[in-house]
Amino acid sequence: PEQNLEGLTIEGFIEEIKADKMPIAIHPRMEKFFNNEFPYQSGDTIYLFSDGYSDQFGGPKGKKFMSKHFKELLISIYKMPMSEQQHQLDKRIEEWESEYGQSQNDDICVIGLRL
Repeated sequence: PEQNLEGLTIEGFIEEIKADKMPIAIHPRMEKFFNNEFPYQSGDTIYLFSDGYSDQFGGPKGKKFMSKHFKELLISIYKMPMSEQQHQLDKRIEEWESEYGQSQNDDICVIGLRL
């Protein structure tokens, strides 16, 4: 199946394409994955990420980082060179974990591509 998504060209805007609910492994319920297509322009930045960053515990109250904060962080850094973005992401999650004395509790995968 295919999903066609119409994008907006607003600076600092995130358009989220929800992931399929299927695991990437052998599972009792195996279904096809959607093939998502979306418009893009030269200079756009695309992020692919797992839930690990937003599910990380820490901060002053030992709570999850949350996807809203993760998306705000991406918007705040997307104009930076990709190597600096990596540095900022690493720095922020380490600060978050250390605020409450937490260690990483899940795999974290963030892939950024600038077109």
